[in-house]
Amino acid sequence: MNSPILGIDVSKDSLDVHLIIANKSEQAAFENTPKGHKRLVRWLEKRCGQEQVHVCLEATGQYAFPVAEVLHAADHLVSLVNPSRISAYARSLLARNKTDRLDAAIIADFCRTQSPPAWHPPREELRELQALVRLLEDLNTTRQADINRLKSGIRSADVACILEDHIAYLDDQIQHVEQLIKTHIAQDHDLRRKKELLCSIPGIGEKTAHTFLGELLYLDSFQDTKQVVAYAGLNPRQRLSGKLKGRSPISKTGNPHLRKALYFPAISAKRCNPIIRQFCVRLEENGLVPMQVIIAGMRKLLHIAFGVLKNDCPFDPNYQQLPSQSQQIPALSS
Repeated sequence: MNSPILGIDVSKDSLDVHLIIANKSEQAAFENTPKGHKRLVRWLEKRCGQEQVHVCLEATGQYAFPVAEVLHAADHLVSLVNPSRISAYARSLLARNKTDRLDAAIIADFCRTQSPPAWHPPREELRELQALVRLLEDLNTTRQADINRLKSGIRSADVACILEDHIAYLDDQIQHVEQLIKTHIAQDHDLRRKKELLCSIPGIGEKTAHTFLGELLYLDSFQDTKQVVAYAGLNPRQRLSGKLKGRSPISKTGNPHLRKALYFPAISAKRCNPIIRQFCVRLEENGLVPMQVIIAGMRKLLHIAFGVLKNDCPFDPNYQQLPSQSQQIPALSS
């Protein structure tokens, strides 16, 4: 007897699902929230009992991973599939219409006929690194806020003294967490190797490498640069309006920690990385404004980082070819 099949079409706010069980099918919709994920698990239990369901969904970025982890924890077989494979399968079926419910049905049929491989959540060592990296970011943010408050002029000597003591305390905590991160990576062969690869890229230093490793939690799930760029929220967002005509702001719907970590390294890489320097010169010659060039540099730097990690090969300035001048470059939107 074939196991039940569940296709999920994922969006930011909702999950449209199509269940195939015993040659019958059923559709439903759930919120893409923790509560919605729990309801989906209970919905499956009512229809499939304790039987394992083969769940298939597109690896579309941060909106797919939480529900994938919940379903995996519920002992279902989960497959995350490159969206291009689903699109090609839909074209083979001559599916001309596109709705969320129809997409879920196509994903379910793809899973039934193609039997995609199982996906597994990130290792616990990666989760621990991400927790440490985000703690460090929070400590640095708090420290900078205290420094700014001192610089703004504090009339109360007591308040100024407390702020100075707090900054000194934060300095100690920051140093401690930085050492914890270094030790954590040094004790893990895979993380240690990936850090060496990232640090081979001009523009990426040790601290940036730590953030990349912590925030690229789902690196093994990404099969091309489009997916990792979308995960960082650096993909162009289509907006049609008179004011923004001719501009393509970035989506900003991805991982803000990763996006933030790319900004200053991209500026540095613009000076010291031969690929990105030449790339940015061409964009400037084409009339792009400085912020557009930086954003393009961030995307290019992420492309390179993804390439060295996926290929397990240090940076080689002669390896990559520059993209064509027709590449769409996003700009920051307010």
